[in-house]
This record gives sequence, C-alpha cells and structure tokens, in this order.
Amino acid sequence: MISLHQRLRIDRLGGRGEGLAQGPHGLIAVPYALPFEMIIAEVDGGRGKLVEIETASPDRIAPFCRYYGSCGGCAIQALRPDAYADWKRGLLVEALRQAGLGAVPAPLLDAHGEGRRRATFHARMSADGAANVGFMEARSHRIVDIAECPVLAPSLFEAPQIARGLGRLLAASGKPLDILLTATASGLDVDIRGHGPLSDEQARQLVGFALRHDLARLANHGAIVALNRAPLIRMGQAMVAPPPGAFLQATQAGEEALAAEVTQALSGARRVADLFAGVGTFSLRLAEFAAVHAVDSEGAALAALARAAGEARLRPVSVETRDLFRRPLSSDDLSSFDGIVFDPPRAGAPEQARAIATSRAPVVVAVSCNPQSFARDAAILSAGGYELERVLPVDQFRHSPHLEIVARFRREAKKRSRKLLG
Repeated sequence: MISLHQRLRIDRLGGRGEGLAQGPHGLIAVPYALPFEMIIAEVDGGRGKLVEIETASPDRIAPFCRYYGSCGGCAIQALRPDAYADWKRGLLVEALRQAGLGAVPAPLLDAHGEGRRRATFHARMSADGAANVGFMEARSHRIVDIAECPVLAPSLFEAPQIARGLGRLLAASGKPLDILLTATASGLDVDIRGHGPLSDEQARQLVGFALRHDLARLANHGAIVALNRAPLIRMGQAMVAPPPGAFLQATQAGEEALAAEVTQALSGARRVADLFAGVGTFSLRLAEFAAVHAVDSEGAALAALARAAGEARLRPVSVETRDLFRRPLSSDDLSSFDGIVFDPPRAGAPEQARAIATSRAPVVVAVSCNPQSFARDAAILSAGGYELERVLPVDQFRHSPHLEIVARFRREAKKRSRKLLG
C-alpha cells in the first residue's frame, strides 16, 4: 500500500500509548501523537508516522530525552504527568470493565524510584561492520543507537557503553545480540543472548572485558563466562544471588511497592503458597512471618531462593519445581494454605486461577503485568466466590504502556462454609 500524508484528529490514546484517529477505513495508530491534536501523518493502512503537529494538545509537554520520537522505549514521554496517570490507570479500569468486574482501582502508584535497574540492549551489525547498539524504534526492528538512557537508574549509567563494547567484541559473528544488564548490590550482572557457543578466544576476550569493567558476572546464554563476585539483590532480610537472566522487577521501588501490598494482604497467614515464585521476590519477605511453599518451573531460580532463605534464617521455605501451566496445583493442594500469592507471566494463568477459585484458601493475592490477563483471571476468582477487595496499579515503567497490578481477594466466611457443605 502506498503511504499518503493525511490530516488527522487524534481522539484518544490506545493501549500502546499511540494516538488513535478515525481514518476512512478504520482506526489509525500514530506513535507520539496525543489526544485532541490535529496532525499531519504519513499513513500506511492502520499505521501512521507523525510528520507535523498543527494543533498541539494542551497536555503536551517537552520531552526530556534527546532520543524521544525515534526510540520506541518511551511511548508517551510528552504527556503531562496527571493526564498520563489518568490514562495509565484507565488501562486497568477498561480491562476490568470488559471482564464484567465493577472494582474501582486505587490511584496509580508511581514506583519509578531512581529508575530502572535492568535493561536489554540490542546489538546489530551495520553494513560497514560497526556495532549498532541501543533500543528498537516504535513498531520496528530498526535499532536506535544510544549513548545514554535517562530512565535508567544511576547504577546503569555505563550500561550503553558496556553493551556497545560487548557488541564490538562479538561483531565478527554477525549475529544479532540481546544484552541484558542488571544493576545489583555488588555490581553489574550481564547476560548475552543470541551469539551461541563461544570460541576459546572469544571467551578469553570476554573474561578480560569483565575484569577491565569490573563486572560482577558475565554470562553467555546463562552459562557463566566470568565471575568476579556473586551479584546480590536484597529482598527483605535476605540477599539473593539470582541465576543469569533471572526475572526481576524493573525497579527496586516497584518491587518494594508490590511486596508491601502482598505482605500486608497476607500478614495474618501462617502458611502461604507462592506460585510462580521466581527467585523469591515475595517468598523471602513472607517467610519473615509465615512458612512458605514456593513453586516455579525454573529450578535455578528456586535454588537461589532456597539458599537465600537458609542464609537469612527465615521461617521454613520449601520449594517445588513444577510447570504450573501444564500441572497447576489442585484446589485440594491449595486448600491447606491460608494464603496464596500468584504472579504469572504476561499471559496470565487461567488454569491455575480456576484451581485457586475452587480452593478454600481465605486470602489470595494476584500480581500481574498485563491488565487484560489479570482481569480475565480475576473474573475466574470472582466467579468462584472470591471478592476483589483492593486492586492497585503500580507504575514502574514510567512513560510506557506497561503496568503492574497487585490485587487482594478474600473468600467470605459464609461462602467458604457453603463450599465446605457442598
């Protein structure tokens, strides 16, 4: 289809933070455009590229990053903070409405803190053999080469240069690389993906690089190449050494906000099941006052959790390696606990939610990074007799459409009694 310049009126922001306009053949999504703006866009089907703003939104502010408008990492940096907060909370409001749930979310909690403590840089080879390192453009696989990123925590200040240096070291392979950098209490933890097995010479060069830059750890596809010291993350009273590439919340403030909601909701529990437990974001804090059974499919993550729990001398923590998508814990398994927390990946966990919904656990806490899958799983719990008491949207991915959610469900005593009798 031939791209044409069109004059458009932006009506609202979509779920990706793109301005949405009504075109002759349907909606047109235009990155970086804001509601109530009149714009000129280069249109190709349902996608538009912002060319000119004729009438700016009253909520438009100056972006603070020089890469805004090309880098796809911050979709809505130019939106005034109060309008941004309303839009982001509205993503959850709409998801709950579509799921038939009348719950009213709490105000959006800003959990950006000092910035993101982990980032994945993409390294690609250009035609002249140089390494192009940065983030992808909006709705594109093209890389925007960057020298700094203002939404990262100060501890990741050198991350772009480190990723660029690693890209150059491995440039001869010509393979596209994804380089994950995580700031820990003992230094940067780096995991390279996409290269495949290293030659002896490549491994030697990477070891030298890790020493020169004082990296805590450097891994390739999860296999440790250089270890100067264990990368450590504090979780409550415990210090965790996660395996390479392990999942962590994007910001320290975000993790602490989610964990505070979870522990408050389960403060009276004596025995808790933590499903999709990972390295122990919630388990290690819950184990300060309750016995915890942590379940996850990643054995290495659970091993790190168990070591940290043992060293911190917490309440008993048992671990179980189990694929909860293929083998969810049954309602009978779960009924022996007086509290459950589950934090599945973006797709949610409908089968596990159905088992929880028929359990006798009095309190359930759901954590999610996707309003749609959260609302679907919440509706399953609601249909099973759980009341959604509180739902909190948490913003640790500031300027992006990504949203964290933590919610508390409670089964009323009368409903529990009817289930037991039935």
